Amino acid sequence: MTDLIAKTAIDRRLAELTAPVIEDLGYELVRIRLAGGHGKVQRTLQIMADRPEGGIGVEDCAKISVALSALLDVEDPIEELYTLEVSSPGIDRPLTRLKDFETWAGWEARIETSELIEGQRRFKGELKGVEDGEILIEIEQSGQTIIIGLQFDWLSDAKLILTDELIAEMLRQRKVQLPEEGGFDEIEETDETDGDEAADGDDTPSTRH
Repeated sequence: MTDLIAKTAIDRRLAELTAPVIEDLGYELVRIRLAGGHGKVQRTLQIMADRPEGGIGVEDCAKISVALSALLDVEDPIEELYTLEVSSPGIDRPLTRLKDFETWAGWEARIETSELIEGQRRFKGELKGVEDGEILIEIEQSGQTIIIGLQFDWLSDAKLILTDELIAEMLRQRKVQLPEEGGFDEIEETDETDGDEAADGDDTPSTRH
C-alpha cells in the first residue's frame, strides 16, 4: 500500500482491512484517511473508492459503506467515536497509484515530493504518462517548457487541477448534459491540507462507534 493511498500507520492498517472488501465488491481503494481527533473533534474515516474503469456514484458509495460498516463493527480497529465517509475521488481527484498518471496523461496536475528535487518540491504541469517507472510531467522552468521524470516513491501528494476542460471531460464520461448557462460555477475545487480535508465527490456518511 503506497503512502499516497494510506499515509500513517493507522491508515495503512485500515487500508489492509478495507481494501479486500472494496475489491470484492468490484471497486478499488483510491485513498483512506483517519482525520480529526484533536480535542473534542470527532474523528472521520474518509475512504475514496472508484471502479477500475472509472465512474462511481452515490449508490456505489452506499453499497461500499454498508459493507465496510459491518466489517468495522466486527474488527473494531478505531477506539474513538467516528464517522465513516465513503466518496468518489471527485473531479480534481488525488493521484495515488502509478497507473493514475498513465490514465490521466494529457491533463494538468500538481505534484509534491517528500524531498527537494533540483531545488523544489512542488511541480505543476501537464502529465505525460509513465516511462520506466517514472512519472513524466511537462513544466515551465527558467522560461522554457521541459519534461522531467519523477520517481513514484518520491511523491508525497498529487492531484489533478480543476479546469473547465477537465469538468467537461468528466461530465462527458458520465454522460451528463452540460448546463446551457452559468458554466461550472456550482463546482468548486477543494482545498486539501494535512490529510484532514473532507472527501470530495459523492459521499455517504454514517456514524460508527
